[in-house]
Amino acid sequence: MLELTKRITHVDASEIHDNLVLPYELRIRGRLRATTETNLDVGLFLDRGPVLRDGDLLEAKSGEIIRIRAAEEPVVTARVETGLPLARLCYHLGNRHVTLAIGEDEQGAFVRFPPDHVLEELAERLGATVVHHTATFDPEPGAYNQAGQGHSHGHSQGHSHAHSHGESHDHTHAAGHTHAHGHKHTH
Repeated sequence: MLELTKRITHVDASEIHDNLVLPYELRIRGRLRATTETNLDVGLFLDRGPVLRDGDLLEAKSGEIIRIRAAEEPVVTARVETGLPLARLCYHLGNRHVTLAIGEDEQGAFVRFPPDHVLEELAERLGATVVHHTATFDPEPGAYNQAGQGHSHGHSQGHSHAHSHGESHDHTHAAGHTHAHGHKHTH
């Protein structure tokens, strides 16, 4: 088994020994046993840190270089007009503390997230067209994100805090705390 212990930034393509294809949920882990595209057993022994992104390079103790590839997985892609509608969609989905990939392709701008009927309904209410399919999922890393943390801004259980956003609503997270969002509308 190759022990992958070091993140590296650049090598010549001819130096890449193999590819390791992983879904997002495994690319957030620092410890993992997996099999490369050519059936080579590898173990990840990395410090907790950034999520492994598509194209990242890892070096084995023995010197081999393995390239990370994002796997195709079930996703939902929401498309809406660029500009304010897209900004509004990103804002409201992000306000739900969901992991999002934001991108653009030949069909225009999109927001991609794991399947979730509540988020899909929200996106449709905001004017987006929603499509279920398989694709790579390489979400935005987030300003405070660290691998393995679902809530990156340090919540402890059983508290609430106020934000000023634009509408009045409350929502509860699985960790047992509530966000109260008090908003003022001026016309």
